[in-house]
Amino acid sequence: MRDIRLYTQQPLKVGACIELESRPAKHATQVLRLGSGEPLTLFNGDGQDYSAKIEASTRGQVSVHILSVGTPEPPPPLVIHLALGVSRGERMDLALQKAVELGVSSIQPLFASRTLVRLSGDRLAKRAQHWQGVIIAACEQSGRRRLPPLMPALALLDWLKQEQSGGILLHHEAVRPITELPPPAGHLRLLIGPEGGLEPAEREYAQAQGFSAVRLGPRVLRTETAPLAAIATIQALWGDFRD
Repeated sequence: MRDIRLYTQQPLKVGACIELESRPAKHATQVLRLGSGEPLTLFNGDGQDYSAKIEASTRGQVSVHILSVGTPEPPPPLVIHLALGVSRGERMDLALQKAVELGVSSIQPLFASRTLVRLSGDRLAKRAQHWQGVIIAACEQSGRRRLPPLMPALALLDWLKQEQSGGILLHHEAVRPITELPPPAGHLRLLIGPEGGLEPAEREYAQAQGFSAVRLGPRVLRTETAPLAAIATIQALWGDFRD
């Protein structure tokens, strides 16, 4: 039997009956074709899964009975904070989706000098809402019980001024490979530029703020590939891929 997981913003409690919001209700009825009596799993980001059963289902409206609660999601051995240059369309979506599946704990979108996408006001708000949907869907698919926070998009230099503890700056021309770094102590910031990478002055400023420039290998990776390769490497070296 397939394991169906849906995210809801509502409080969840064993024994309660709730009406799902528009997004999960439409997904349940129009995409998954679920009907009355069918089981599913709900989560709201509190770290637990809730087993449930559909009590009633009509087009766009779903009533659900909460049956039981699962064990809390354990904290990660390494908390990875991804700071990622905003890229165009599907490239950004793919990077966010796979980063969540690989276990990042927070995501910071950044606008750098070479960022090709310029967003502000309502356009930025709509794009951020879309990114949040990508993150939710990735959590539903991957079994994560907590949502990685999506931070408000910032200009790179403004964000760097706030960061005093440094982290890893991914750059294909760096002398030091990532495998030579010492194990981080609990938290790690990973900074990756947009399409075209960061400008030299931006890399220098990041390094002045404590970021260590490292490379993954001999190849130049696209902006949507670099975070996936880096996070997988980090998880294998120091994170939950070792379990």
